[in-house]
Amino acid sequence: MTQTQLRRVLKPLVFLAALGPVTWLVYGAFAGELGANPVETITNTTGITTLRLLALTLAITPVRWITGWNLLIQFRRMIGLFAFFYGTLHFMTYFVLDQSLMFDGVWEDVVKRPYITAGFTAFVLMIPLAITSTTGWIRRLGGKRWNLLHRLVYVSAGLGVLHYWWKVKLDTSSPFLYAMIVGALLAARVWRSAARRQAAPRQTVPART
Repeated sequence: MTQTQLRRVLKPLVFLAALGPVTWLVYGAFAGELGANPVETITNTTGITTLRLLALTLAITPVRWITGWNLLIQFRRMIGLFAFFYGTLHFMTYFVLDQSLMFDGVWEDVVKRPYITAGFTAFVLMIPLAITSTTGWIRRLGGKRWNLLHRLVYVSAGLGVLHYWWKVKLDTSSPFLYAMIVGALLAARVWRSAARRQAAPRQTVPART
């Protein structure tokens, strides 16, 4: 099977897998299976899914380095856009169901509650990433500037972990796990960048006469 054929098989499967959490939420809402606090269930599910997909987006490049399976890079945009989709659902659940569409309440929370500040900032940083995810935007910005802009995903993922950590307060075992995963993925990039700089041939400085 060629890489093109494999991509045609895997892409719909990845798409359907990414739709799994929202499909479960829709089913649970109609079936009355979202528990005693449905809003909290929706908030937690969309938030955790956003963080998982962000971590998966960050994992694609290091896994490609290790395995040499370049096909993985073709799924990064889809997974990143799904992360934004779930991040939007997470924010809209808070904005619509918790704050009743009141911008004043949102702003007050952003100013006064650190975990809301971190989460809101993480979501805002994802917006330009989603907007500029197309091939057209890569051409407009140029590869170097596009790559520089999309490094915001590192900040967004870090703030997402911080948002989760500050929100749970007591049992931090789950956010600690995500912090370790995101930290390891970022460290892998730093290590690779340092290794490539060290391996690059140094320019010979001409001797003075």
